[in-house]
Amino acid sequence: MAGEARPMTQPSADIARSLTGRRWIWRAAEDRIGLGIAQRAGVPEIVGRLLAARGIGVEAATDFLEPTLRALLPDPSRLVDMDIAAERLAAAAQRGETVGVFGDYDVDGACSAALMTTLLRALGCTVHTHVPDRMTEGYGPNAPALRDLALRGASLVVCVDCGTAAADALATLEGRADAIVLDHHKAEGPPPPILATVNPNRLDDSSGQSLLCATAVAFLAAVATVRCLRRRGFFAARAEPDLLGLLDLVALATVCDVMPLIGVNRALVAQGLRVMARRERPGIAALLAITQKQGRLSAMTCGFGLGPRINAAGRIAEADLGLRLLLCPDPTEAAALAERLDAVNRQRQDVEAAMLDAAFRDAETQAEAGRAVLVVSGAGWHPGVVGIVAGRIKERFNRPACVAGITEGTAKGSGRSVPGIDLGAAVIAARQAGLLATGGGHPMAAGFSLPATGLAAFHAFLDERLAQAADLPAAADLLVEGALTVPGATADLAAQVGRLAPFGAGNEEPVFVLQRARVLRADRVGREGMTIRSFIEGEGGGPRLKAMLFRARDGALADWLLGRNGMPVHLAGQLRLEEWNGTVSVGFAIVDAAPVA
Repeated sequence: MAGEARPMTQPSADIARSLTGRRWIWRAAEDRIGLGIAQRAGVPEIVGRLLAARGIGVEAATDFLEPTLRALLPDPSRLVDMDIAAERLAAAAQRGETVGVFGDYDVDGACSAALMTTLLRALGCTVHTHVPDRMTEGYGPNAPALRDLALRGASLVVCVDCGTAAADALATLEGRADAIVLDHHKAEGPPPPILATVNPNRLDDSSGQSLLCATAVAFLAAVATVRCLRRRGFFAARAEPDLLGLLDLVALATVCDVMPLIGVNRALVAQGLRVMARRERPGIAALLAITQKQGRLSAMTCGFGLGPRINAAGRIAEADLGLRLLLCPDPTEAAALAERLDAVNRQRQDVEAAMLDAAFRDAETQAEAGRAVLVVSGAGWHPGVVGIVAGRIKERFNRPACVAGITEGTAKGSGRSVPGIDLGAAVIAARQAGLLATGGGHPMAAGFSLPATGLAAFHAFLDERLAQAADLPAAADLLVEGALTVPGATADLAAQVGRLAPFGAGNEEPVFVLQRARVLRADRVGREGMTIRSFIEGEGGGPRLKAMLFRARDGALADWLLGRNGMPVHLAGQLRLEEWNGTVSVGFAIVDAAPVA
């Protein structure tokens, strides 16, 4: 049908292998549940079917479509040690103490540090911040930096997005300052012996909030602290801080730390994007201007526009540059900082590009040899970029990938995994087996260091530990949720699909197939020519549709689009509303293509 998506529940024999080598698997949905959702929530049937395909039941549909903090935000007190932390933070505010905030060099670290610093300053505290340098200090709290915060007058140090495994470093503060950790990284043992460790991934935490990023944990701490101060009458003569105004930071961190956009995370991101759209935080407003983002903001704005620029500073430049931008009160200064971050990000892209070709060649050789895990390394490869390169290898070969840079005989690297393969546990096991100097992570990502001479043994260990990855197909399957004709790809349908936003991990954007489309024109556009813009129509003519292929560096799909031969093709991708200068239109983001049999 021209104007509606057609659900497909059986694999199609003529799309068993696409131009990128993937199978297209039609995502099944229970029609009865989808119809029930449509009737109960008062939404079109296509929306009900998409929700049912995501495992959303009739009762939960309304909260999914209209996520609110009132309905979904948990009581902060459910987290272990939260009340202890809130009482101490409240006491610091009442006494006007000097507080040290120790962050991390990624987006979640910068956002959680900015949130806690903003809150404490609004409550009357003096706050000093520290973000460790990736190259000279490494990840997490270190004794010299903690001592420095205490020497600068901090009677309380709050570690955000780090600290759960830093008992030795935090012991430095004993007798100097109290310590609180607000973190979300998985714990291997008991928490450090400090005043409070608030982490939903503590072994003894039963709050059920394990999917929160550190900035969301910090936000819950802010809620608990203000609640405590309210009980103490602290706000009798002063205004309460604007907690909702902090949600732009929570949304940015949740998306960039790839937290599942389900449950409370949906509410935090949805509300945070509304706050971000007001552009009241000069640093975020300046970054949005740099990315030339107009119209409605989305999770993609955070993940592809803002996040990489904030991350770039911690990878190859000044570790605290992102935090300084997020805390900057002056629009002119913020614009200058945003320009610097944009320049650093372009530098990061150049460093990444210089590593990719060699890394891809080594990875391809290993994939052809049947290795379960792809482990590549190079002399002088920048440790701040190896994680990005590992992600690119993982995407291309559908295998867990580890990439390391070697300097003075030491290999430091990062790994990225595919769904169902717990790379973090394997890296921790390798460290426990004595193969690594340092190592840890979670199922989808890990970090490690070891003597370069031990890389072969580490690789063999991972191959044995994660042997099931050798049976994965060469390219990940693509879940497809419906079929359209080009004339049926309307703005109204895109608006209905958009009701499931925000999209991201745990709530992937629906992929549709435009059947028997013809590519009329395709050209490279953008600063680096990394995007292909094309115009397509149905096999029988009719209205034309703009379709974009992003990150189109090379590959069979890019080559096919640019070499358009007039033959019909099935295009898989996402249907989106686009806003430009007040005009709303429909566009299609190409993910894959398959020739018509």
